[in-house]
Amino acid sequence: MALRIQQLQQWKQQGRPIAALTAWDWLWARLLDRAGVDLLLVGDSLAMVALGYKTTLPLTLDQMIHHAAAVARGVESALVVVDLPFLTYQASEAEAIASAGRILKETGAQAVKLEGGYPEMAATVARLVRSGIPVMGHVGLTPQSVNQLGYRQQGRSPAEGDRILAEALALEAAGAFAIVLEHVPATLAERITRQLTIPTIGIGAGNACDGQVLVTADLLGLSDQTPPFAKTYADLGAAVIAAAETYCQEVRSGQFPPPPLSAAAQTHQSIGS
Repeated sequence: MALRIQQLQQWKQQGRPIAALTAWDWLWARLLDRAGVDLLLVGDSLAMVALGYKTTLPLTLDQMIHHAAAVARGVESALVVVDLPFLTYQASEAEAIASAGRILKETGAQAVKLEGGYPEMAATVARLVRSGIPVMGHVGLTPQSVNQLGYRQQGRSPAEGDRILAEALALEAAGAFAIVLEHVPATLAERITRQLTIPTIGIGAGNACDGQVLVTADLLGLSDQTPPFAKTYADLGAAVIAAAETYCQEVRSGQFPPPPLSAAAQTHQSIGS
């Protein structure tokens, strides 16, 4: 049975942490769903990990829909949330509704995520929610603002912390069902988590959030550079390279494919099975 948004809010009340990861295609979505991941985020980080861009900014709405639809086809249980790409929702509420509506209609995902909690964005979230579109918020380090903020930790000063808290509260009031807190001090994340009635999902925000999310490429050792707040649970990058090197060597040496079995050997194998 697919996870419902209401279940996340119940888990916050129960103190049951939420485990979230990113996915960008059917294969990874299927594996992560089978592993029991609660929430799969089709994050715009796929611009870098799947498409080779330097930032998330070049990703288009059509590209996001293409990848999100593949992810949704691989999922049976996890909640699928899709990022709205840069400049597909900031210009107007009407643009945001059109972009988010396309995602839900064309992918099979259950919700969208957008960045920022300033007054205009909170109003956009409220309009989306009134239109029947579930929205996850995102404050702190917002990668789509990389040209303004870089990738440095946000909320380190009291004024910055108060601003991020105010944005989180505004998103909750607008109807967001959860909020990602990215790369903020753990003390600030704990403060926000205590004051919100909706779940917080942390990434580089300490252990007091109601859940955690990582970019799957970082978790599996597939990234060239892993953020300091991430943890690598497997070195699949090295394993893939080693396997491919062995395959290349066997092809070039004539070891692969192996010679066909003789008729007698095939008969013996058939009898044995």
